[in-house]
Amino acid sequence: MRYFIVDDDTASRRMLAQIITEGALGAVIGEAESGKKSLPFILSTQPDFVLIDFLMPELDGIETIEQLQKEGFQGQFIMISQVVNKEMVGEAYERGVEFFIHKPINRIEVSSILKKTAEQLQLKNSLLQIRDSLVNLGPNTTTKTRRNVKETVLSILNDMGIVGESGSHDIVSMIEILMENGDDNLQVPSLKELYEKVAKKMDVKNVEKESKAIEQRIRRTIIAAVNNLASLGSIDFTNPEFEYYAPRFFDFAEIRIRMKQIQANEDTPMKVKVNSKKFIQMLYREVVDKTSHP
Repeated sequence: MRYFIVDDDTASRRMLAQIITEGALGAVIGEAESGKKSLPFILSTQPDFVLIDFLMPELDGIETIEQLQKEGFQGQFIMISQVVNKEMVGEAYERGVEFFIHKPINRIEVSSILKKTAEQLQLKNSLLQIRDSLVNLGPNTTTKTRRNVKETVLSILNDMGIVGESGSHDIVSMIEILMENGDDNLQVPSLKELYEKVAKKMDVKNVEKESKAIEQRIRRTIIAAVNNLASLGSIDFTNPEFEYYAPRFFDFAEIRIRMKQIQANEDTPMKVKVNSKKFIQMLYREVVDKTSHP
């Protein structure tokens, strides 16, 4: 990934560049100390992501984003801010900003956010390729349906910020199996049975061992979804992804506990209780609804 950093604080620019370089997250192709100075460089280099400070002289972060978008810039933005309030967050969302890096800058937070945004960009490109391939497909309805299911699942997982997790591929396989063999009541059978079916599709020698590995991968992926949604909710309780997925797919009390921990800046990892069957059940019904009513 190619990054451009816009921040009037030299130390912040240096630290962000160091995190990107040392973490092998991509390449920093340019920096600017103000929004106004950044405009010609960003438009000429066309980075994948612009990390931009909210409070800057001359043009603030939002105003700079507006100018770039007027000039046709198609890249994505990550906002850097020490002050986060509902009005600012709402305005940023309207301009297409979905992620925030808080000051003082934290290496773990920056790495996590940049990895998620990179994964989402890769998913977006993959979805475009899938759509293009669907246009060129012949009358093979089964193939079309399978691709449509996969695309729908990946889109939902992307909304939760977990499409890059190792268990996401297992989840796609589970939903494909349910779509092919599910009953009219849309009920999910025992997860153990589903794990075994996914393992058999992988053509592994030890199905039982792989089933247990699949169970752990999916659990870790669901925990990652809890953390991501809690992070969104802690910044903006009205975030659309948070409002839609948190109460439907999870025990909302667990989400609230994690939100409070994030808001208190607690670094100690928290044990999150997750209901894997509820998650798969809700995802299955969501995919059925979306693929049946395009």
